[in-house]
Amino acid sequence: MRPFNHLNARSAAEAVELLRRPGAVAMAGGGDLLGAMKDDIFETYPTLVVNLKTIPGLSGVTVEGNALVIGAMTMLGDLSRDSLALQYAPALAAAAGMCASPALRENTTVGGNLCQLPRCWYFRKLNNRFDCARKGGETCFALNGDNRYHSVFGACTFSDKNGHKRACIAVNQGELAPVLAALDASVVTTERTIPVEAFFVADVMTATVLHPGELVTAVSIPLLPARRAVYKRFSFRKSIDFPVINLSVSVDADRHYRICFGGVAPLPHRALEAEALLDGKTLTPELCIAAGDAALKGGRPLEANAYKLQLMRTLLKRELEGMMET
Repeated sequence: MRPFNHLNARSAAEAVELLRRPGAVAMAGGGDLLGAMKDDIFETYPTLVVNLKTIPGLSGVTVEGNALVIGAMTMLGDLSRDSLALQYAPALAAAAGMCASPALRENTTVGGNLCQLPRCWYFRKLNNRFDCARKGGETCFALNGDNRYHSVFGACTFSDKNGHKRACIAVNQGELAPVLAALDASVVTTERTIPVEAFFVADVMTATVLHPGELVTAVSIPLLPARRAVYKRFSFRKSIDFPVINLSVSVDADRHYRICFGGVAPLPHRALEAEALLDGKTLTPELCIAAGDAALKGGRPLEANAYKLQLMRTLLKRELEGMMET
């Protein structure tokens, strides 16, 4: 790693001011940032790391009014065991308890999980070997390269600093994003409250809509009576691996469904066709199968990742069957 300065922020306001300095980056748990710094994937190497762990009041789970509020600096291990999370959002607690390994969950934060950079191996290649579109280059190397873990729903497009249109098929693999989308959650920052589905983007060196200096402080989940939710992931190893695909499904008292996949598109992917098919209906085995098929509408698999569509179909069908009323 190259030399850099390190400062402990004493408040959210101080962190915001520090992060507005050129070359400043935020460190929550640190796993994603320090890995990126060690691999030297930044066009401009960070000169100042702002430690957020020293800010009081940004961790913990509370009920405020009709919402479950989770501090951005809450460790995933703590979230997976928290009594309020287990009571009001058990699917989210389950997702937090499946991230990475037991040791890493004790040092990985909710905010860090949401704000992590893409895991694409071209983006992450040591010493910036591939100057890909997400790092300001011209090309998404995965389009014609090794794309076995990439999007099956096309690319996200964005503009580089010179206004040129670029595309990327790296997927969002965050563990918490699909659950929070299924629960209609919002991300609270030092500037605004953002619906979680509007929080994610694909752009140069970022995966969120955060402005320079803007800091995530909490996640807010509305508490709806009789809502149920489930979470499921598929990975090749039980520990360490990011999910190849993950899925969350929620249903409220009026049988309105929200279905969100991770690992299949550059942003968390709502299965709107499947939601419409299920809306207001009582689940049956035939309907579960039909919903699994509907979730694939619009899919555009690449040479090496068509298997993801079968995974999507199977995971959704099985989770819906598990939610059938008995």
